[in-house]
Amino acid sequence: MADAIDLHDDDDHFQEEEEGDQGIERLKGRATRRKGRGLGDAVDRLKLEYEGMDVDVGAAGPARSVEGWILFVTGVHEEAKEEDLTDRFSEFGVLKNIHLNLDRRTGFIKGYALIEYESLKEATEALENMNGADMYGQRLSVDWAFVKGSRKGPRRAVGGGRRRR
Repeated sequence: MADAIDLHDDDDHFQEEEEGDQGIERLKGRATRRKGRGLGDAVDRLKLEYEGMDVDVGAAGPARSVEGWILFVTGVHEEAKEEDLTDRFSEFGVLKNIHLNLDRRTGFIKGYALIEYESLKEATEALENMNGADMYGQRLSVDWAFVKGSRKGPRRAVGGGRRRR
């Protein structure tokens, strides 16, 4: 970090005419040493009020992402295709987005998917109906990607997960 010396004092200004050791000592006495970025607008960041979203502190449950309601689906068979998930989950509403991560080495799905719905009703219906559903011989586990507050109980696990060979 860079060091900076603040030579300006609110009471009186530095006078250039002062010379010698006496002037240097007065200068050193008024100098304040500071470190870090943003020295010109040094403000106590902890006292600032930041803009944020309204959150129910005591409420637990699903939380909306910036664009919609996202479900986290695990236990997806590695040979499943995007169309397979789209067909199964579009029964409950229009899919806004679906995201599948692929393994770089094999090119197969890593075993999970993120599925986004526009409305809470559609996402809730998909979660209730698809959690524990069978796809290619594996049980899907569906849960909310974002939740308010902390979870008090254990995660909903219905088998699923990736099989080890």
